[in-house]
Amino acid sequence: MYLYVLGAVVVYYLYRWLRELARVGDKATKHVYITGCDSGFGNMLAGHLDSLGFSVIAGCFTEKGEEDLRKRCSSRMTTAHLNVRSQESIAKVAAMIKAKVGERGLWAVVNNAGVATPSSPWDWLTFEDYKGMMEVNIDGVVAVTLSVLPLIKKSRGRVVNVASVFGRVSACSGAYCISKYAVESFTDSLRISMLPFGVKVCVIEPGFFRTAVTAYEAHWQSNQRIWEKMPQAVRDDYGPDYLQKVEPIIKSVPQMADADLMKVVHCMEHAVAGVSPRKRYSPGWDAKLFWLPLSYMPSCFVDYLLTFSAIPPAKAIK
Repeated sequence: MYLYVLGAVVVYYLYRWLRELARVGDKATKHVYITGCDSGFGNMLAGHLDSLGFSVIAGCFTEKGEEDLRKRCSSRMTTAHLNVRSQESIAKVAAMIKAKVGERGLWAVVNNAGVATPSSPWDWLTFEDYKGMMEVNIDGVVAVTLSVLPLIKKSRGRVVNVASVFGRVSACSGAYCISKYAVESFTDSLRISMLPFGVKVCVIEPGFFRTAVTAYEAHWQSNQRIWEKMPQAVRDDYGPDYLQKVEPIIKSVPQMADADLMKVVHCMEHAVAGVSPRKRYSPGWDAKLFWLPLSYMPSCFVDYLLTFSAIPPAKAIK
């Protein structure tokens, strides 16, 4: 009996592997719109897809990001200034894309732009701290997608959204996990509603990778800024030296992160270029072996595991 089950599992994964080998053709006629291309995954994906022959439209927040891509990529590369917080900016880029792709439509949009700070305890934060992250991480994803969805439907193309394993497990405070849960939900509902039109919708759920999102400096400076502006009563709850106590934990995160960003980029590339893309990609061994299994565990177990080594506030209940 066990041998039959094992055999069925082996046959299934062999079939899936063979099925996923096929890639789409006529890449030069397929335009791919990527957000957040200044650095990290977006920047690497733009260069990688360009090298494979796709016509990439890279949305960058800075002129430096645009200049960098134009210098090292082919003449097929198109860059555009994009601020995903601005409806005007999103509409302007969408109009440019519509004029560029014509009746062929847009092959894919990759919603990669995102921010990860602040991620301080909830009672340190204001609604404005929460709102700013949501504007980028979920409002921007929805707004960019809707701005080009008619063009995606024309080509029967792809929508690829970048979430996180923290869209499965709320392992930190602040709006980051909420925004990534929302990306997961948006992706699932969009995938179902686009099925009749032949549009494929995929989500990327990376584990810890060494990018600006996990950089020590950004998180430390964010926590310092919030600590200095929050009410004295809240600081008293945690104790005057609390920030110094948690600094080693903040500093350890980048050290635990995987430096091989191509693991994520290859998943993104397959979602764009594979004839049969997966609905979900979970790059990183920590995602596969820890975070995703943890998301199926009882809440009491998850709570214990995520808090047993945490630094307690000065006024924590004993």
